[in-house]
Amino acid sequence: MSSTTPTPPQATLTERRKAETRMEIARAAAGLFVRHGLRATRAEDIAQAAGIAPRTFYRYFATKEEAVAPLYAAGAQRWVEAVRAAPADTSVLRALEHGVRHTLTPGVGVSASSWEWVRTLLRLAEANPSLRRVWAEVCQASERTLGEVLAERGTRTAAEASDDNVAAPEPRFTAAVASAAVRTALEGWAEGDGPVEGPGSPAELALRNLGALRDFPWGA
Repeated sequence: MSSTTPTPPQATLTERRKAETRMEIARAAAGLFVRHGLRATRAEDIAQAAGIAPRTFYRYFATKEEAVAPLYAAGAQRWVEAVRAAPADTSVLRALEHGVRHTLTPGVGVSASSWEWVRTLLRLAEANPSLRRVWAEVCQASERTLGEVLAERGTRTAAEASDDNVAAPEPRFTAAVASAAVRTALEGWAEGDGPVEGPGSPAELALRNLGALRDFPWGA
């Protein structure tokens, strides 16, 4: 009989501490990028702001641009988890809209003041190829995870498919469409000076993009 070896508590604690350290470094890097700009910030500056040695910084990140990846990833993960948390009896489109409202509404996912940091970090990503690569990699990873979440929710029922004779796209393609709708809303908002709430906000723009795709065969 095979048995599963439990993860030692110490190992779990160590991983948690590593994750916390990564996030502390990410916050320090974001703060410096926002205040001083990407070009003027060195990896050594980030290490000092995070209270660690430069060699410790390089154990976690290869470049200063990669240091903000945990912040990008945290936002992307909140979006995916909010979609996962949507009531099971809702449609895929409603689940996606639920994810948007619970991620892009200030005070729910990110505080209103933090949204200005988000705007600056997205603008920096647009202007800097290295940071843009980090943002793209996070978006791609989030898209894959969203595809898994949509697969868990199931595909269109046979009855629905027979009613309109439209085959349901695979979850990965659906995730790519949904992710593009939200990503472009965020990037478009960051390019301008739109508000963080109400018309022109990230949530409103993302919901508008999803609404424009209402005829897309999202699935059950």
